[in-house]
Amino acid sequence: MNTDGPDTYGRLNADVYDEWHADLDPTDAVHRLADLIDQGPAGPVLELAVGTGRVTIPLAARGVDLRGIDASEEMVQRLRAKPGGATIPVTIGDMVDVDPGTDDDFAMIFVVFTTFFFLMSQEDQVRCFANVARRLLPGGRFVLECLVPDLARYQRQQSVDAHRVDLDHVRLVAVRHDPVEQRFAGQHILITNDGIRLAPVAMRYAWPSELDLMARLAGLERRHRWGGWRHEPYLGTGTHVTVYEKPARPAS
Repeated sequence: MNTDGPDTYGRLNADVYDEWHADLDPTDAVHRLADLIDQGPAGPVLELAVGTGRVTIPLAARGVDLRGIDASEEMVQRLRAKPGGATIPVTIGDMVDVDPGTDDDFAMIFVVFTTFFFLMSQEDQVRCFANVARRLLPGGRFVLECLVPDLARYQRQQSVDAHRVDLDHVRLVAVRHDPVEQRFAGQHILITNDGIRLAPVAMRYAWPSELDLMARLAGLERRHRWGGWRHEPYLGTGTHVTVYEKPARPAS
């Protein structure tokens, strides 16, 4: 699948994103991120790929000094139209650069809903880690929520799943898998009496051990890896939440 750039997903999906991903409940993520913020150094917090603000807005409502970055004007417009969204500073840009448009360093930088994998090459993922480490305060955390793919579900490196079947519409997800490049190219397909709507998505997944190596190259140390936001044990499959930390400067 050819993509124009980091804004492609938002430009083509912003109007249906919240509806089609209503099952991604942010409540637990907001609670746990707030806990981690309380336990870390004092300072602002940055979300990469803020999207429509599903985590950003409720976290900011708790009094967190929160900034955001997103590549998609369309996604950010949706965020700003929601109650509380217009007051959150959001910079339009590629999350790989970790450039919020200010000189601030951050107590926490986070990215949820596997959106880190929208960086489509290992090089960009490594560069993102390095840029995150550069912008973290000593003792600051980088928090990622990522999905470990179940490759057994792909027959001949492809799959088609029915996500919803109603009287007046069907929503399918079709995916092709490239095991060499560790990439998925997919389409959400909505079929109704009025026609067909396509919403494409592409990502480059990384295994947890690969993420750990990226962190080490950036000078970050892994502090936690859970199987979800409720601190479930990580068993090697499904979603994991990983917390990396920038070591504090040695005492002088």
